[in-house]
Amino acid sequence: MPNASATNSETESQAPLLESFACGSWFRASDEGEPLLDAATSEEVARISSTGLDLGAMTAYAREVGGPALRSMTFHERAAALKAMAKVLGEHKDEFYALSARSGATLRDSMVDIDGGIGTVFSIASKGTRELPNDVVVLDGQVERLGREGTFLGQHLYTSRPGVAVQINAFNFPVWGMLEKLAPAFIAGLPTIVKPASQTAYVTEAVVRRIIESGLLPEGTLQLLCGSPAGLLDELGPQDSVAFTGSASTGAHLRQHPSVLHGGVQLGVEADSLNCSILGTDVAADDPEFELFVKGVVTEMTLKAGQKCTAIRRVIVPEAMADEVVAAISARLAKITVGHPSSEGVRMGALASLAQRDEVRKAVQALRASAEIVFGNPDVVEVVDADHETGAFMSPVLLRAYPGASEPHDIEPFGPVATVITYTDLDDAVRLAARGQGSLVGSIVTHDAEVARTLTRGLAPWHGRLLVLDRSCAAESTGHGSPLPVLVHGGPGRAGGGEELGGVRAVLHHMQRSAVQGSPDMLTAIGGQWITGSSRTVTPEHPFRKSLAELAVGDTISSGSRLVTLDDIEHFADFTGDAFYAHTDEEAATKNPLFGGIVAHGYLVVSLAAGLFVDPDPGPVLANFGVDRLRFLTPVKAGDSIKVELTVKQITPRSNADYGEVRWDATVTNGADEPVATYDVLTLVAKTR
Repeated sequence: MPNASATNSETESQAPLLESFACGSWFRASDEGEPLLDAATSEEVARISSTGLDLGAMTAYAREVGGPALRSMTFHERAAALKAMAKVLGEHKDEFYALSARSGATLRDSMVDIDGGIGTVFSIASKGTRELPNDVVVLDGQVERLGREGTFLGQHLYTSRPGVAVQINAFNFPVWGMLEKLAPAFIAGLPTIVKPASQTAYVTEAVVRRIIESGLLPEGTLQLLCGSPAGLLDELGPQDSVAFTGSASTGAHLRQHPSVLHGGVQLGVEADSLNCSILGTDVAADDPEFELFVKGVVTEMTLKAGQKCTAIRRVIVPEAMADEVVAAISARLAKITVGHPSSEGVRMGALASLAQRDEVRKAVQALRASAEIVFGNPDVVEVVDADHETGAFMSPVLLRAYPGASEPHDIEPFGPVATVITYTDLDDAVRLAARGQGSLVGSIVTHDAEVARTLTRGLAPWHGRLLVLDRSCAAESTGHGSPLPVLVHGGPGRAGGGEELGGVRAVLHHMQRSAVQGSPDMLTAIGGQWITGSSRTVTPEHPFRKSLAELAVGDTISSGSRLVTLDDIEHFADFTGDAFYAHTDEEAATKNPLFGGIVAHGYLVVSLAAGLFVDPDPGPVLANFGVDRLRFLTPVKAGDSIKVELTVKQITPRSNADYGEVRWDATVTNGADEPVATYDVLTLVAKTR
């Protein structure tokens, strides 16, 4: 049900009024609201209104209650909360599917939205656990030395903003659109206010209800605004952000709002996008790539009835292949069954509303100024198990552009419509693609590496993402139109200039990057990671005998010395098979200006160093799982001695295990106290002895 709290005053003829979730409780508007209709039947699904909702109180509640609660949690704790939330949502998918069908979505369409949204939360949460510290501050890059003696340093770091993230979403993805924005903002420490598009807000409301009922997210970290958001941007300030998905015209209007122009509100826009797919000059009709190209175009035309910001609108093909491409796409489109999204065998459901269908029809009519329809009729369609007059159904429509056409590069039909455009050579293909003025995604279908390289270099400045598809990756490819949580989603120019997703990039996008200057000790204390030049604590007990709870950043062991002999070097060469001349040929090694004689293998130095600091007995250190940032700085010759200083650099407890990760700074020096190797040692250490 879209609303679990419908009152007795609502009769069978009046659908329930959606509620907003604000300031810790569900809010019901005082008026009857506007009707929201089933896309396939035009029956009322719900009504919507935000009359009487105090938007100022919502933003204040987010900042004063939700923000502090989130920022008191570490990145790993926030990620764990999101994972638990995603599991709960997965248990209610059938409920969400039923509501999604009323928006015109088929089962396949709903899976992309609902399963895709839940999967995105899992992915972002997992990246947060693996790639962010179990802390509240993220260090960015290496320390910059600002003084000669090393007592004055600079460090870039990310901190959470004390603001609120507002998301204003489109109608086509009521679940994914919300969750893909919520997850990174939540991990970044920002509470979220969700404003779904009214037409499909009943799906979003159902998902938010399940999240709130679970009690997994801290109070005030998620609020829902069903209805008009008029006045919401007036309540925002310089620590707040708005993520908008929708039309370019609305995005332009938001950019002119005083809070954005003068108030410091950060606005991210994902807008209209005339995405293209380009068939390479190397592809013939009997090549596997030809079938992949045709299948990709038809999928993007019909999935979600073409109501996707990433759908293919422009089909750019070599002149010589145009007839075959048109015939192949038309043949595949002829097999698409349009009808009630819940009916068996239906491949394409309804558009979101009758008004949306009318808009697409107008766009098709405008495109016909420079293109002819070669498949379909925007005004006539055979429909399965539904009435084409009351439902927002439409046939897929394929057009073929006339030479020099301009409309296909300017008009976006947000429905099951695409236009075939021909090119003469690869430079012409790039030029045509660029006429879209910036897109979210483009695809290149070719099996020729040079064609792929040429097109990619030309298209990349105009696209946020590029799919290069051929027979080698087709089996695993997620397709042209699928934004992935680990890759950025957005595009330049007309597409809005925004950037979402991209794994941890999406989290950092919500945070403030600052340059902090100070002494090594101060930067160590602020960032939670030991910095060269900071104080060390040499304790009587070997650090490897300490549990995670007993270890502290700065704990250090200074080893004794070890003489590196010629026999050691020869044995290592013989034992490993690494007989590089610098280790085995005195004459050749002497001629090398970097060595000046036989030198020890770098890995021999690291191996001998381990023998100097490793405690051999069983203890809290469970395993060594890697070495980072290994650099060999000075050659070690036979007769040199080495020693090691090992310092606890960073401690990261794992919330889901009885051990954590400890990063150690290792510096190997020679008898002259010159550093010969530096690296980080990574170990797993038990939380208790």
